[in-house]
Amino acid sequence: METASTKLFSLDKKTAVVTGGTGVLGHAFVNGLSQAGASVAILGRRIEVAEKLAREIRTKGGRAVAVQADVLNREQLLEAHKRIIQEFGSIDILVNAAGGNMAGAVIAPDKTFFDLSIVDFGKVVDLNLMGTVLPTQVFSADMANRKKGVIINIASMASFRPITRVVGYSAAKAAVDNFTQWLAVEMAKKFGEGIRVNAISPGFFLTEQNKALLTNVDGSLTARGNAAIQQTPFGRFGRPEELIGTLIWLCSDASAFVTGVNVPVDGGFNVYCGV
Repeated sequence: METASTKLFSLDKKTAVVTGGTGVLGHAFVNGLSQAGASVAILGRRIEVAEKLAREIRTKGGRAVAVQADVLNREQLLEAHKRIIQEFGSIDILVNAAGGNMAGAVIAPDKTFFDLSIVDFGKVVDLNLMGTVLPTQVFSADMANRKKGVIINIASMASFRPITRVVGYSAAKAAVDNFTQWLAVEMAKKFGEGIRVNAISPGFFLTEQNKALLTNVDGSLTARGNAAIQQTPFGRFGRPEELIGTLIWLCSDASAFVTGVNVPVDGGFNVYCGV
């Protein structure tokens, strides 16, 4: 039986676009949004993975479509937008989950800042920052016209404090946090309170981009993985499904008066000083 509380968190009759929907965290976001009632457009470069996920959702009675697009390619994003509108009629929620890192933008223990690849640094900033800004420009235009919608950016612990070695990723995710705050004000001032912009900052979760940094081939922790766990009061990595509750809250009417925030989901990492 639907209660006032469950209705508050429902995403029924909403359409959500998830960029980077084929990644580890993106996969969890897609499933969580579908379970909350939303129709989901899974956007990514790996169309086979996106299609498999969409089929799984449809098999369970949900509505989902896979759309191939690069978040740094405006033309592909416009084509994706056109297809999603044809399929579902509107876009109510955008989750910017696309992101990543590159070896050249990471300072290895035996290297220094002066060994940084400026080319790779630029690519990482483009993927994480421009890969958030550009899809937002394309997919939130309808929201602005209707004066209603939700934008969720995926930031990082590096948004609050720079993390050693990952200089490109830290710079980019700090910028994503700043962009989230800026856009929240921009949308509210020019299009009204119906458009909200927030961010989620996952703590340490094992993903495709960081697994090699945090774990050895045999599954044991690297020195860096150990350091991350020691800095996390919960004493473990997060599980992708543990992000879903925060995502649904921010996407639903339950957070109707919330905009411009960056919510850590980190097992206490961000508040622990180590003592």
